[in-house]
Amino acid sequence: MKSLPGSLRSPSLARHAARALFAVALLGGCASLPASSAATTSAGAASTAAQAGRGTLYIVGGGPQSPAMVQEFVNLAGGAGRARIVVFAMASADGLTGGEAKAADLRALGATARNVWITREQAGSDSVARLLDGATGVWFGGGDQNRLADVLLGTATGRAIHSRYAAGAVIGGTSAGAAVMSAVMLTGNERHPGGDRPVADSSGAYMTIARDNVITAEGFGLIGDAIIDQHFLRRKRHNRLISLVLERAPHLGVGIDESTALVVEPDGRWRIAGASAAVVYDARSATTTPAGTTLGASGITMHVLPAGSRFDVRTGRATLPAVR
Repeated sequence: MKSLPGSLRSPSLARHAARALFAVALLGGCASLPASSAATTSAGAASTAAQAGRGTLYIVGGGPQSPAMVQEFVNLAGGAGRARIVVFAMASADGLTGGEAKAADLRALGATARNVWITREQAGSDSVARLLDGATGVWFGGGDQNRLADVLLGTATGRAIHSRYAAGAVIGGTSAGAAVMSAVMLTGNERHPGGDRPVADSSGAYMTIARDNVITAEGFGLIGDAIIDQHFLRRKRHNRLISLVLERAPHLGVGIDESTALVVEPDGRWRIAGASAAVVYDARSATTTPAGTTLGASGITMHVLPAGSRFDVRTGRATLPAVR
């Protein structure tokens, strides 16, 4: 067992770091990603990853995940006996226990999985970054995406996550762990609730489609060609994503509903899995009203994509699942 870095020596952090450092020994035997797995989907993904030089993103829109979704994530990480997964649950104040529960679910499917709960100071240390050595999967828990970004963005551990993805690992997350994956990250805040009209006229947040309202921050940039929103249909988040897609490059957004995953395959194409749907707003060829006027546009393309659908970011072409 390695000794703990000085920054990890408080009693509670030490206990957790001991578990995390134990993961190094388990993960260290898997210095390269699996070339195949027991699952056909995982084998195909691993083969494509080797060709494309990057892994898969498994982006869940929050809510409960079906056993099939959790199993698919493990399969993409190499399958039972081969998957080596690191869980980061700092987005939630309860992430220490929530992350342990997620790791236990993954272990029940045959993966080696550990919850790594760290501060920003610890995330900057090489010893913590090395916990990612040999990892075939990374999972970001839900909560507040700003917390997760504050801990990992621009650190040695954050760079190690990108390195694992470039080497072919699957990177997954739910809710806040989904929002943080795009380069332009929704913070959950807005500047002008209700716009020019009294807030009492309606209820809830993001009541308008308007300029300079949706507040964003820098995300992890694991997906750079789209903006990610989550809990999308359940929480009626259309206005904020439409506003942002019209205002900000890359002018492409995807709202993922609960219990649903956007799977970004190694070749960059999208696939939808799970119980509901993902909504794509593509304004890359749209005409928008000029600055200083009410935000409007024509020529926006919208796709409502249930499980089994696919979307090619390069062509903008969506394909619905085959009717059986």
